[in-house]
Amino acid sequence: MNLIVEWNNILLEAIRAVGRLPLNSPDRERGGPPQVARSIGIVYTTVYDAWSAYDSVAKPVHRTTPRRPVGQHTEPNRRQAISQAAYRALVDQFPPDIYQADFKASYEAMLADQLAKDGIVIGGPTPTPVDVGNQAANDVLAFRHADNANQANLYADTTGYAPVNSPMAVLLPAAADAIADVGRWQALTYLNSAHEAKTPKFICPHWGLVKPFAMTTGSQFRPTTPPQSPLSQGFLDQARYVMDVQARLTPEQKVIAEYWADGPNSELPPGHWTEFAAYVVERDQMDLNQTVKLYLALANAIFDASIATWDAKREFDYVRPVTAIRHLFRGKRVLGWAGAGKGTQEILGEAWKPFQVPTFPTPPFSEFTSGHSGFSMAAATVLKTFTGSDRFGFFYSQDVPLKADPTEPVTDVVLHWPTFTSAAREAGESRLYGGIHFYEGNVVGLDLGEKVGAAAYARAQDLWSGA
Repeated sequence: MNLIVEWNNILLEAIRAVGRLPLNSPDRERGGPPQVARSIGIVYTTVYDAWSAYDSVAKPVHRTTPRRPVGQHTEPNRRQAISQAAYRALVDQFPPDIYQADFKASYEAMLADQLAKDGIVIGGPTPTPVDVGNQAANDVLAFRHADNANQANLYADTTGYAPVNSPMAVLLPAAADAIADVGRWQALTYLNSAHEAKTPKFICPHWGLVKPFAMTTGSQFRPTTPPQSPLSQGFLDQARYVMDVQARLTPEQKVIAEYWADGPNSELPPGHWTEFAAYVVERDQMDLNQTVKLYLALANAIFDASIATWDAKREFDYVRPVTAIRHLFRGKRVLGWAGAGKGTQEILGEAWKPFQVPTFPTPPFSEFTSGHSGFSMAAATVLKTFTGSDRFGFFYSQDVPLKADPTEPVTDVVLHWPTFTSAAREAGESRLYGGIHFYEGNVVGLDLGEKVGAAAYARAQDLWSGA
């Protein structure tokens, strides 16, 4: 297996395990979509910088040590430098000590075993390539620890953001006076998997201020046209469209909604696309040098997409469908999903709910623009450009019941994406099927992601070509 793919598998296990931390663990803050996107960017920037010391032309992103002599540009040296760099970045972003004993032991064993494949012993001798990997990690981490993400304080907000609306209890019909501004984001109160009432705060409202990889600022690609005004016909129309889609979901659309959900306990949307990249690496039999380049561009496109998307989310602070629909259709009978095993029924507008598990009804941040759309199209743009083709060819077969509705007969549904673009578009549409995004948030998010992906690829290509 390709060395980068092996390290990616460990990275994804670490990300997934964050979602399994105790619900009161402060380290769960490492597991939001933008935080994970940044962590992935850090790992593969560190890997690239270590590799670049053993390439004849590539320029580093942050590494300060000189290029190694040509005679040292060997595969074993590259592998040692890369592995040490990946290890250092991983334990910085996901320290073993944050995990419970069972996964901690497994994680430490995975790290040690992977290093041992290239003759590296944790705490042992440091041959020159290991020193190169360490220096690459030191330089990247020094930069990123001061990039405005506030990693030292587990990504706590630095801007003083406060929502204008009081929280809404999702299990109860929305009260008539529950919303101060129907066009703005509203926190939700619901029972988590431990049956405790929780009201998650807006994840990382400061993220638009994080230093990007290729963009000049987080606002470089900010949409110039705001989303629909609450006083417009378009606002009512977009809410009706979500309701119509939800009332007529097919089994395939329900599978699409859950396949792409990437919620708690998963690798999240940023990690999902590194898995797709691993498939492409194996499909195209890429060598180590090609894979390092691909993951530099891919990871940082996803990272920059997190910054650009969260800049828009904070700037527009836009309402989610569950808030808008309950406000607009209060007192009316509407067709909607009535819950697991109940299908579509006539329900009260103020009790409308999205096709989601009740323990995570809608992500805790604003709607515009869609993160899934931005992450996915940024990644698809890089994959398409790097491989020279939009061809993808990945399949997924649903072989387990749906989480939101285990009674739905879906185990014969097969999803297929002939192109990277079709996968990205479906990822965006999945949020409409799930009832947590409007159509406009998806479409504008796809456009934003394409711009971010092109910019990230251009900078990455300049770096590895020595331009």
